[in-house]
Amino acid sequence: MNDRARTLRNTFFSSVGVYTEYALGMLTSILIARHLGPDGFGAYGAVIWLVGFGIAMTNSGTASAAIKFVAELRGAGRDTDVPSLLAYLRRAQRRFLGFVLLAGVASLHFGRAHFAPELDHWRLIAFLVIAVPLRAGYMFNIGVAKGYEDFKATATVALVAAPANLLLVLAATFWLDGSEEVLLGVFAVTSAILYCISRRQLATLVPSSPVPAHALTGTLMARVRRHMLYSAMTVTVGFFAASEVEVMFLNLNGQPDAAGVFKVAYQLATGAAQLVPGVFAALMLPMMANALSQGREVAGRRFASATAYLLMLAAPLVAFGVVFSSDVIATLYGARYTDAGWPFAVCLVAFSLAVATQGASSLLISADRQRTVLIVVAACAALKLVLGATLVSRLGLQGAVATYATVTVVDAAALMWMAIRSGGASPEWSRLARIVLAATLAGAIAWPLAGRLEPWAAVLAGGVTVLAIYLPLSLLLCCWSSGDIEHMQHLHARLGAIRSRPGERVLAWALTRTERRSQP
Repeated sequence: MNDRARTLRNTFFSSVGVYTEYALGMLTSILIARHLGPDGFGAYGAVIWLVGFGIAMTNSGTASAAIKFVAELRGAGRDTDVPSLLAYLRRAQRRFLGFVLLAGVASLHFGRAHFAPELDHWRLIAFLVIAVPLRAGYMFNIGVAKGYEDFKATATVALVAAPANLLLVLAATFWLDGSEEVLLGVFAVTSAILYCISRRQLATLVPSSPVPAHALTGTLMARVRRHMLYSAMTVTVGFFAASEVEVMFLNLNGQPDAAGVFKVAYQLATGAAQLVPGVFAALMLPMMANALSQGREVAGRRFASATAYLLMLAAPLVAFGVVFSSDVIATLYGARYTDAGWPFAVCLVAFSLAVATQGASSLLISADRQRTVLIVVAACAALKLVLGATLVSRLGLQGAVATYATVTVVDAAALMWMAIRSGGASPEWSRLARIVLAATLAGAIAWPLAGRLEPWAAVLAGGVTVLAIYLPLSLLLCCWSSGDIEHMQHLHARLGAIRSRPGERVLAWALTRTERRSQP
């Protein structure tokens, strides 16, 4: 299999795994939220957040080290060294796990009066002890599979575990009492399924006869330890900066209903932004690394064009989400989550802005400015903890939303500013303004549909209207480059007999107008 075929194969399996896990995971989360209501979902979300933090701490650098160094050893033809490397990483993971479990058990035991007091804390402790090792082991196994570039294995795990999780949740909500503790039990069972399937997938990848541990060179082990140190620091502080820690603050302040509302808004906003512009943002890191190899000027130009492209994808999503936020929440989550409408709109704007600036962080990382990125992440994590501790206790849900939006915008602005200084090129601010204008006008024209129809009808009609207005407006306002329009013409021509003649003329007109505008 040549490189092109292998890349296409890996892209296909990776996309299958990601979209399956996202789509079914989002559907499962909606079912749980609708079943538990804001109060129960807030407590459930706090427990899941705690488990997620435990997983991040347990895998401090080990999973990413597996991806990086397994791939590196294979590229150097040293496949027989992989088992020794994995044995070392697993020992490190077990040490981290021991510390995490001790700290988690102590926190749940002594903080039971403040953290999810409506749940039995001994069952919570048992859940933590079971779920964290299984999920951490699963994520480590997936890291090894990625190091072997076996994305079919990762897709297989998602294709089996995600439907199983959905069926178990359906059974728990329809045939059992579907309490928070029952659903946490489903989470633990799903964790076991994920671990067992991922472990089975590795059996055919990793050589069965490891070489002695001393075969690994001191230079390699020093690099592994350094990578784990930086990754552990980045993951720990980054988890606070990037995760919904506001859910924890709301629960600690005795507002589990507000925590459930915030989690719904945050989860839906981040999921939507990751699905549309976020899929393309994942390509930024290798693209920037390639551009830097061609020179600082090339990287700067690519950073500017990538920022405009990501904003172009995010802008109509934001316009739709802001205008039809209440209808989207009512359609997906029901009347009990009516208060999540405006938090969803705010979170969507903030997170889409962060996604649109992914080119900035990718440029900094590609230019070996990881320490700079770490400083920004650490500062944002500290800011989030300070704002969360003060605003949430005083303003409740409004304070949680303000905390998330403020930190996200500060993070995006800081990374953008440093990327401009590092790359030597600024984004095309006038083009970005035209993109925002096109999306704003599209949202304003679609606004009368909000609240006038049934929620599901408003969502469908609003989505079609925003896109139908945004696309021609973006062409009229010269938001697309000539290369983009030529590519659209190529795709349009491939439609054959069913292609639209008016559409063909509009694209030709837009290309001529854009080329004239770009001329000095």
